[in-house]
Amino acid sequence: MKGFDTNLRLQASSPEFSNGFLPKRQNFIKLNRRNCYPRSSFSPTMLKLFTSSASRVHHLTPAIRVVGSSPVESPLFKALSQITGWNRRSTSLGHRAFFCSEPTDGEAAAEAEAKAVESDSEVSDSKSSSAIVPTNPRPEDCLTVLALPVPHRPLFPGFYMPIYVKDPKVLAALQESRRRQAPYAGAFLLKDDPSADSSSSTDAEKNINELKGKELLNRLHEVGTLAQISSIQGDQVILVGHRRLRIKEMVSEEPLTVKVDHLKDNPFDMDDDVVKATSFEVISTLRDVLKTSSLWRDHVQTYTQHIGDFTYPRLADFGAAICGANRHQAQEVLEELDVHKRLRLTLELMKKEMEISKIQETIAKAIEEKISGEQRRYLLNEQLKAIKKELGVETDDKSALSAKFKERIEPNKEKIPAHVLQVIEEELTKLQLLEASSSEFNVTRNYLDWLTILPWGNYSNENFDVARAQTILDEDHYGLSDVKERILEFIAVGRLRGTSQGKIICLSGPPGVGKTSIGRSIARALNRKFFRFSVGGLADVAEIKGHRRTYVGAMPGKMVQCLKSVGTANPLVLIDEIDKLGRGHAGDPASALLELLDPEQNANFLDHYLDVTIDLSKVLFVCTANVIDMIPNPLLDRMEVISIAGYITDEKVHIARDYLEKTARGDCGVKPEQVEVSDAALLSLIENYCREAGVRNLQKQIEKIYRKIALKLVREGAVPEEPAVASDPEEAEIVADVGESLENHTVEENTVSSVEEPKEETQPKKIAIEKVMIDESNLADYVGKPVFHAEKLYEQTPVGVVMGLAWTSMGGSTLYIETTVVEEGEGKGGLNITGQLGDVMKESAQIAHTVARKIMLEKEPENQFFANSKLHLHVPAGATPKDGPSAGCTMITSLLSLATKKPVRKDLAMTGEVTLTGRILPIGGVKEKTIAARRSQIKTIIFPEANRRDFDELAENVKEGLNVHFVDDYGKIFELAFGYDKQED
Repeated sequence: MKGFDTNLRLQASSPEFSNGFLPKRQNFIKLNRRNCYPRSSFSPTMLKLFTSSASRVHHLTPAIRVVGSSPVESPLFKALSQITGWNRRSTSLGHRAFFCSEPTDGEAAAEAEAKAVESDSEVSDSKSSSAIVPTNPRPEDCLTVLALPVPHRPLFPGFYMPIYVKDPKVLAALQESRRRQAPYAGAFLLKDDPSADSSSSTDAEKNINELKGKELLNRLHEVGTLAQISSIQGDQVILVGHRRLRIKEMVSEEPLTVKVDHLKDNPFDMDDDVVKATSFEVISTLRDVLKTSSLWRDHVQTYTQHIGDFTYPRLADFGAAICGANRHQAQEVLEELDVHKRLRLTLELMKKEMEISKIQETIAKAIEEKISGEQRRYLLNEQLKAIKKELGVETDDKSALSAKFKERIEPNKEKIPAHVLQVIEEELTKLQLLEASSSEFNVTRNYLDWLTILPWGNYSNENFDVARAQTILDEDHYGLSDVKERILEFIAVGRLRGTSQGKIICLSGPPGVGKTSIGRSIARALNRKFFRFSVGGLADVAEIKGHRRTYVGAMPGKMVQCLKSVGTANPLVLIDEIDKLGRGHAGDPASALLELLDPEQNANFLDHYLDVTIDLSKVLFVCTANVIDMIPNPLLDRMEVISIAGYITDEKVHIARDYLEKTARGDCGVKPEQVEVSDAALLSLIENYCREAGVRNLQKQIEKIYRKIALKLVREGAVPEEPAVASDPEEAEIVADVGESLENHTVEENTVSSVEEPKEETQPKKIAIEKVMIDESNLADYVGKPVFHAEKLYEQTPVGVVMGLAWTSMGGSTLYIETTVVEEGEGKGGLNITGQLGDVMKESAQIAHTVARKIMLEKEPENQFFANSKLHLHVPAGATPKDGPSAGCTMITSLLSLATKKPVRKDLAMTGEVTLTGRILPIGGVKEKTIAARRSQIKTIIFPEANRRDFDELAENVKEGLNVHFVDDYGKIFELAFGYDKQED
């Protein structure tokens, strides 16, 4: 009878194997290297199976044979025994049981051995157990098996492998096979799915579970392993590899069942020198690797217990199974039936594994040396600290830190609030109890550092001298009388009260008008510390309120950082770009600023990091914004808004002459006597290059001029001689005296020599440098061609064209509104609008068209111009978006000019919104629009009556020379525009 032989020797009666055929139970659990024996995959059922008594040895029927007490060991096994230091004979008590998985020719001997086992099994029934349960039919009779996909690595004969079966039908079929004493299945490695992402293992397993029938068969490698089902627990199935199989054909699709052929190794000559040499090289490689890893030694011991002596084929399988080869390389070894080729493939894999082991050992050694060095350094440092402490040379870190913190708070202990002092004391006590190496120690130390360094109760001595403050403000800024007046009021109130309270002032205006520099001048006038931070684009509340101390790298908010930086509790804080606050996932900073800027709340401002209240009521907050409409209303409600509209041409000339020119000249190293810039040049520079409301661009242009002047002076040789630099004043005095004496001595010698023998005096040549003159004629040589041209496009305004006044974030500007006839015909009245207008201006145009028709009907009832004319209204500069509610009266006047065929007066500009009844509504930006009109040489301006108060508040130099009319009904505008009324309002 042909059996199947895997040479699985079971040390059934050995005392060392009282827990089964494993030497030690933990040795089996260690076999988790390289995905061969995953530790987590061994179920309690399987471990129980391995550690139970040998109650089923007598069921091993023909497959088990008993060998005498003195078996002949194979040379390979002897070599591996020497490597591992493990000897089977020392554990054998006289007989061994073999489980065969390869066909043998000794059928009669097998039957005899089976009977001997049956007679002896009852004695050893309670001492040992086999992991392989006897089956009927035998493995070689299994020609039709269930095909199980193996996703990661192929199963080699003699090895265990846990797999997870998600398909209920397949799981039920496996359980039914075990009940019928035919617990066999085929384990076949899955091929790579070309359409799947290799990095997504979860999706790959999901795709495997969805494969059925032919689709699954096409994904399986043809060569696999006949596996015995060792145990089933839940959806986990433990397989034990027996022999190689090849798929012939599919029998059924669900569950996938296939016909297989049992593969045998190709015949080979065991005495062949090449085969022997290859096998011994594999063993030699194993010896080298076993020196570096004890896990491999456990593999050898367990494998020989399960499968028997090492033969050449088993040696190849063993090496390929336990090494770290990838799935394709392992499958190549499994498919190879030529023993010599299989050994060569295994040898290549083992060599790679040895190289990896060497690299791993090198890395481990380097890390160990590094850690040892750090530990040694740490121990030495601790010993050094202890020695210094014993000698009294140095105190430990905790004592030094505590002393430093106590020293900080001691001078101002009476001024520190009681609740803050209590927190400091508690944290100091906590610091003494913590280990210096703990993370909590660093958190507490940083917290105490911030608490003790803040200026609790320290205020700078304010200066309430109004005259001095006026002088400082005038030194730094020209004009801005309303801003200066408000600051002087604040100082006067503080002088009368004897103390000052914090206020929130918002300076709004276009860029470059000096909002930030005004804040610095206010701080200098009040003798307060100055701190500036910008909130433009700020989207994190923690920047204002601080981080919680539990976060890594936590920091207090900007206000706490400000107090630490300035060292006083009453600084002037400039919050720049408050209209550009962001809002993100980390909260709304605008809402966080409410507590900071509210005078009723900031006396108890709570920072998240400090977690104690801070008094900010003495802080003077100055905010800057370009457009106050972008500031949230609750925040705007807490501010006192001061508008800075910009500068007119006269103011810019004064600023350029008195401030910007001096600064640029000093920065460029040019002396006043070396250059002269005429008033005409400055005026041309302002009108043709720098028309914006602020003076930032004007400053850039003046600096550009002086840089070019400096280059010209250097090229012409006007470089001052470098004076001798003395290290201190005394040395400078000595150098001066020596120089003077040498000069006198030289003069005397020259005098004597002139008496004796007249000589020609040699003096250094002085290069005559002409003063550089900058006037209107050569201004373009320094700043280039003019950027702006006259905004007044028409000397005489054509029919249908009217000049309006607009307000932008850059200040005021003038713009024309033009209307023309497109088509005339009965009933073709209509209006087209262009010029990239916003929704508000489009509605204003429709209202203007309606009001114009109404006025025309009242003035000239027989005129059917609007009813029979298709009109086109355009606002030039089409690339610039335009919107706003103040263009209504200008549009009506343009339409009526076209209807009456009368041009408006050439020096007229207007602004205002008109209702359907002809009423004029108030508008904003009166100062900006007035400045824009002056820049365009407009003499007559029409404003709504409601804006008379705004115009009266303007400075006299702004209103000078203007003929301003205030109207509340469009009828007055009609008279002024077309009646050429010279009478001033």
